[in-house]
Amino acid sequence: MMSPAISAALEAGVPVRNGRPDYTLAAALKKVSPETQAKAKTQATEFEAMFLNAMVSQMSTGIDGEGPFGGTVGTGAWRSMLTDQYTRSIAKAGGLGISTDVYRALILRQAGAS
Repeated sequence: MMSPAISAALEAGVPVRNGRPDYTLAAALKKVSPETQAKAKTQATEFEAMFLNAMVSQMSTGIDGEGPFGGTVGTGAWRSMLTDQYTRSIAKAGGLGISTDVYRALILRQAGAS
């Protein structure tokens, strides 16, 4: 169940961060164009995907054997492409939450520069 403050904030179009209305981000979003907001969202998601890719790549380096991470000659190229697609999908689905904070930082920076 949502608190009345969160419900009121969401109805007013105020973003919520860590369970609280984020009035700072709401004010910054008013200063930044929708195109810039969309670009920042894409960049934040791409950043998270790159971060996840680095993590998953490190986790799968020592894996050999059957399956998509098998030990054949061409595995290296296929493994990197598979890892890239996995991490992009994870980031688009919400990922670890890194993109939310990166997006907020980009918008606040843009609003300060305007």
